[in-house]
Amino acid sequence: MPLLRKPPREDDPEPGDPFAASPESRFRRRATLELLVGLGPFGRSRRGPPPGPGPGPGPGPGPGPVGDARARRRSEDLGRRRRKEEPSGTKRGSWLRLPVPTPWGQRGAGADGAGAGDGDGAGQGTDGRGKEKEKEKEKEPLSVLEILELIQRRELVAADEQIIALEAECAAPSSSSSPSPSPSAPPPGRQARDVALLYRALLAQLWAVLAEAVAAARPLPLLRSVIRVLQQEEAADQRLGAGGAGRPRRLRQRWQEAAARAAGERLAQAAPPGAGTGTGTGTALGAELAALAERLLRDLSSVRAHVAPAFPAAYEAAAVYARGYHRALAQRLGAAAQRALGVTELYVLLEWNSGAYPREVLGNPEVGPLLQGLGPPLPPETQRSLESSCISAVKAKVEAALAQELQLSEDSWAEEVTSQELQEGLATRVTGLLRAHVDRAPQITPEFGREMAQSLLGVLVTFLHSFQRKVERFLEAPNDPCPPDGTAGRAIALVNCCPTFRSFAERLAQFGHPEGEELRRQAQGALDKVTRSCNHVLTQRLFEDLKPYFNKLMKRKWLTSSDAFNSIVMLITSFSQKLRLLHPEPYQVLVSDLHRRVLLAYVRPLLSGRVVCTSAKARARVAARLSDEARQLRELFTRLDSASPWLDSVVPRLRELLVLEDTAALQMEVGVLARDFPDVRREHVAAVLDARGLRSPSARHEILGVLRDLERGGAVAPALMAPASPSRHRAFFAELPVPGAGRCLPFQLPRLAPMARLRRRRPRL
Repeated sequence: MPLLRKPPREDDPEPGDPFAASPESRFRRRATLELLVGLGPFGRSRRGPPPGPGPGPGPGPGPGPVGDARARRRSEDLGRRRRKEEPSGTKRGSWLRLPVPTPWGQRGAGADGAGAGDGDGAGQGTDGRGKEKEKEKEKEPLSVLEILELIQRRELVAADEQIIALEAECAAPSSSSSPSPSPSAPPPGRQARDVALLYRALLAQLWAVLAEAVAAARPLPLLRSVIRVLQQEEAADQRLGAGGAGRPRRLRQRWQEAAARAAGERLAQAAPPGAGTGTGTGTALGAELAALAERLLRDLSSVRAHVAPAFPAAYEAAAVYARGYHRALAQRLGAAAQRALGVTELYVLLEWNSGAYPREVLGNPEVGPLLQGLGPPLPPETQRSLESSCISAVKAKVEAALAQELQLSEDSWAEEVTSQELQEGLATRVTGLLRAHVDRAPQITPEFGREMAQSLLGVLVTFLHSFQRKVERFLEAPNDPCPPDGTAGRAIALVNCCPTFRSFAERLAQFGHPEGEELRRQAQGALDKVTRSCNHVLTQRLFEDLKPYFNKLMKRKWLTSSDAFNSIVMLITSFSQKLRLLHPEPYQVLVSDLHRRVLLAYVRPLLSGRVVCTSAKARARVAARLSDEARQLRELFTRLDSASPWLDSVVPRLRELLVLEDTAALQMEVGVLARDFPDVRREHVAAVLDARGLRSPSARHEILGVLRDLERGGAVAPALMAPASPSRHRAFFAELPVPGAGRCLPFQLPRLAPMARLRRRRPRL
């Protein structure tokens, strides 16, 4: 006898139900459904299943949780009701599948319309009842899954209205007169969790629409739904206040935060963080910054044209997006500043922040006004830190490069290279290494350029001191294979480097750093020593050849023959032909030094007592000779473009002291000599008086008294001084030592009288 099967109950498990093996099948079925929609446990109760069988889950006749509103259906009730409405012979699909999306307000029509055409009589009988059921369903509040369907279909305004209604049900006290709640109503804690998860899904869709609106670069109709939701939520915040869970939600503030996050994501898509560093060349970092600027301009242009006009004016949408993109850009640049950057990358970052951003972004006519007043992306302290790091890195790099250049240049000084190659191989490369940074740094900020120039000036001073020591060592002890002419050529090449270094040091000092003047003096001092060393090497051979001819001057034969002096002029003229390779500045220094040394060698015999005039006729002959040769020397050094024409007056002044007879005239001439040559002393004038044969003690005392008064700082008669006072830096007589005058003893030494005859006899003219 076949077993009689019990008619199935409404809440009995279905055949093949995977959750029927456990008494917790209903809860597990709901958990699996909620996991499928990707939103976590919608309404999963932390409490266990009910201890005993209760009434069926069908909708009860009791009132709902909010006033007279109908009770909100639970998600599991929706699946059970669909199973109940299906014909018994129809093969049903899995209840785990989500309902087919239907237009808003047409819920449940698909299932009922499937069998509507079975018969005319049946159709006419059920048509009225179906329409009534459909109207009843439309009036019922939506379940959690149905609200989720609205969110997924992006019917955001309707979904938000349902969520606000559901939230109100959670917050409002129960108005039911029955002691127990309706069996169809979910627990209050579960409803609150459902609301929170629905809001999470709603916000995800809102922010996704906002991101799409910016990226679309065209009007997006769905954006108005987002704005409507924001307005609804603001109204709900004002209406519900802090009475509901999670209120106030402050969706406008969260919208601003979401706009900033979306800006960061958009910039990250344009240029992934860290993709522009690591090469050390700065090319990749420059490309990254260019991509960021391009994306920022494109997105803010889209915001200005399509997004911001859709928002109410009170939202200030353009300013919100501008601040968000500016903040995201600042974060990207700040992260780049924390990386290990090379010199080139530091320059690229600093130049972009101070130059390219104001020029390309702030200068854009559409986007620039939105970003005005927000400042540069990098804060000032980060900018200064990057500048300091760049200066330190440049200093270390340039110091190593200059040391290498100097060593390579020193190795080539003794080799067979031309002076031009030697000069260009050192001065050009050294200044080129420094100039690259001196020209680049001020374009970032003037303060950065000033600090960079000061640092490089210190590096240049250190290099010049090393250069000076190496030059002196090379010129003092040149290599054996290097001939004398080769040494002179090297000296010319080395001294030709000095003008380039000198002008560059002057340029660095002109940036106005407080410590720049002291470093400039140190650089000039080192270059002056190099110049003197090279000039000494160049003129040493010349003066060795001139020495025999200078020894023949101021003697008896000198008055009758000009051969010695002509030889001096010829040697100097021939030597000047070798100076054509010198640059103008070292040439002027060398010729001026040659001018001074030649006149010193010419005047020295006159002051050493080599000639003594015993008559006016002899003084006239000597004066005439001095005048003629002084003229030739002046013409010679004028042709050589000497920069010291003041030296030409020394011989004429001494000549006047030989020919003048009046004591007052001699006093005036001594005053003029002291004016033109402040370093002249009484010993020098006394030696000239000895050469003219003036032995009168009273006359000598009066003449030398002029210098005595000048040495004591006393006033000199205005008649003795010329109207214009020359520069006090001229020095000539200080390099002319004069034999000291003999002291008179207080007693006589008769035995020493014969020894006076053995004294070197001076030529008397």
